[in-house]
Amino acid sequence: MKIAGVQMDVVFGHREANLAKIVERLRETAAAGARLTVFPECSLPGYCFDHLDEAREHAEPVPGPSTLRLAEVCRELSIYAVVGLLETDGPRLFNAAALVGPAGVVGGYRKIHLPYLGVDRFTTPGDRPFGIHAAGDVRVGMSICYDAAFPEAARVLALEGADVIALPTNWPPGAECTADFVINARALENNVYYMAVNRVGSERGFRFIGKSKICDPRGHVLAEAQHEQETVLYAEIDPALARQKHIVRVPGKHEIDRFADRRPAFYGKILEKEAAPAANPRATQRS
Repeated sequence: MKIAGVQMDVVFGHREANLAKIVERLRETAAAGARLTVFPECSLPGYCFDHLDEAREHAEPVPGPSTLRLAEVCRELSIYAVVGLLETDGPRLFNAAALVGPAGVVGGYRKIHLPYLGVDRFTTPGDRPFGIHAAGDVRVGMSICYDAAFPEAARVLALEGADVIALPTNWPPGAECTADFVINARALENNVYYMAVNRVGSERGFRFIGKSKICDPRGHVLAEAQHEQETVLYAEIDPALARQKHIVRVPGKHEIDRFADRRPAFYGKILEKEAAPAANPRATQRS
């Protein structure tokens, strides 16, 4: 299966213009043979909103107008797309991603780990568990931007059976190490394809660094953008490689299985209860 990541600029606060651009890029990647295309975080509304009410004006439900339009295009082209948006659900606002296919919205994800930055200062932390969704014969898991800093997120998706983890992101300066090294590590340690798709351009004084990347289950780079210009990355993937967790390098002498070799009995510290969220002043501001 051929996949694509669209590193693009976004017009802040202009959902219709961004949707038109996404549709145009979908036609381009479909013509190049890609069956799954991933776009950046908040690629429909933009990211650097200054308060909740302003952000809410550019949000929508899922399914909603934008995902319905994307579903029409996906149906026409027999493709799938992952697009970042702001999702409304009653009074709550989520930084979200939607996987859309020929039959409509296949699945959604609401960002669980929120940095104190941009619209994430005001959104509600994701309230749904990590899930796996079928894009044809490929099993797709989704995370968003800051989630990549938490290895538990990718590990849960891998344990649930992901072949590909899609990470729409809005990396600003300071995220270079994540772009250069963490994406490879997440792919390697979970034996999955991992694709981080960042945006470029700037909003309200924040610049975005590009550096999108697609890695294979061995942590090798299949495609990357080492710059801050708009571009499209392509890669061929084989889900069977992601599903074969037992790696035999020298039969009987050097074999690795990062899932079978785990020792969960010793990982209890990870699950110990942390301080209540209200003890965090940033969490109090969100509430």
